[in-house]
Amino acid sequence: MITSRAFAGHRFAVLGLARSGLATVEALIASGAGVTAWDEREEARDEAMALGADIGDPLTIDLIGFSGVVVSPGVPLNRHPIAAHAREAHVPVIGDVELFAEARPDLPPHKVVGITGTNGKSTVTALVTHMLESAGRSVLMGGNIGLPILARDPLPDGGVYVLELSSYQIDLTHKLSCDVAVLTNISPDHLDRYDGFEGYVASKARLFGLQHRDQVAIVATDDGPSKAVASHINHRLHRVSAKDIDPADQARWPALQGPHNAQNAVCAIAVCRVLGLNDEQIERGLATYKSLPHRMELVGEARGARWYNDSKATNAASAAPALAAFPPAPDQRLHWIAGGQAKGDGLEACRPWFGHVKRAYLIGEAMESFAAEIGDAIPVECAGDLATAVARAAEAVGEGDVVLLSPACASFDQFKDYEARGDSFRAAVQALGGG
Repeated sequence: MITSRAFAGHRFAVLGLARSGLATVEALIASGAGVTAWDEREEARDEAMALGADIGDPLTIDLIGFSGVVVSPGVPLNRHPIAAHAREAHVPVIGDVELFAEARPDLPPHKVVGITGTNGKSTVTALVTHMLESAGRSVLMGGNIGLPILARDPLPDGGVYVLELSSYQIDLTHKLSCDVAVLTNISPDHLDRYDGFEGYVASKARLFGLQHRDQVAIVATDDGPSKAVASHINHRLHRVSAKDIDPADQARWPALQGPHNAQNAVCAIAVCRVLGLNDEQIERGLATYKSLPHRMELVGEARGARWYNDSKATNAASAAPALAAFPPAPDQRLHWIAGGQAKGDGLEACRPWFGHVKRAYLIGEAMESFAAEIGDAIPVECAGDLATAVARAAEAVGEGDVVLLSPACASFDQFKDYEARGDSFRAAVQALGGG
């Protein structure tokens, strides 16, 4: 695990004892810190106690003298009472990424890449990690993806920590100065956590404000809000765009098709160039990358069609690039499964690509509203649930067609999370004889 002498003799409260919370408790105690931990689940409290933590609810104990309250990024600081309680005691509310930032002086010399954005940040994080690994570099992927950062062993001298950073994680850090910071794009999302869209944009922009003047910012300027963020960066800035990618080059990268993946690729290429990879190493990494689960993941071929799991597309802005990736060839070939628990942004971002869709199969709470919004633009079937949508698509597909689960919705009306939705889709495709 990652430990630091900086924590020795200090006391921290840890609120929430899921995977990252327990990793935080263990790392702090191993560093010589005192920890008071809390979770509503008794079994989680028992695990923390077994690690050496005291048990107490940070909302009810006196926090004066604590060095920090460590919370999960899922805790909504704009309305959770822990924010006011900690503020009254003059104690910062932080996340595990902030503890990693404070531990950095005790780690072997290294670089940190921080990647944020509304869409694409997971793919860029995984792609940069893969490109560095394939070039023989020592690298660790963490943050909003993979294992908790504090649960990982430190990298040797010259290693690179590649961190996916949600806006929530950026909100909970004050000292994370990334050697390379990346912004993929910005569109409205998570507005229940911010004072309007401007507050959400400001959260993303904070990542660059934490950098030093000799560090590098990489911003994809394909959208207006990202251009605006770039215009306020006064240190080393690389502006990139999906338009920088030659389609002939992209055709050689099987897992990186579509305009959204052109943007992901150009961001990752810029990072790897800053970190010293040559063109041959970059090309090899792009050509051998395999998609993350639930992100334009090819799960199999069945009934003559290719079936893609893009369950991570939980809003219209992230579903739109997936639709754009399958233009008519020469006729429409795309069967689109969409719907779930709508986020309120409708399908407007997808509308420019309706002409790519042969038929739409709608599911979940959004089924009726999506059908009304689509109108006569696309043939629509109201399937109701995912299993029915897969079955109807399987009956309709022809040779060379594509079936795409890209819901433009959250999953919570019918599934535990988007991973469960994608796993269900994959199993249904495999039951058809695909995969």
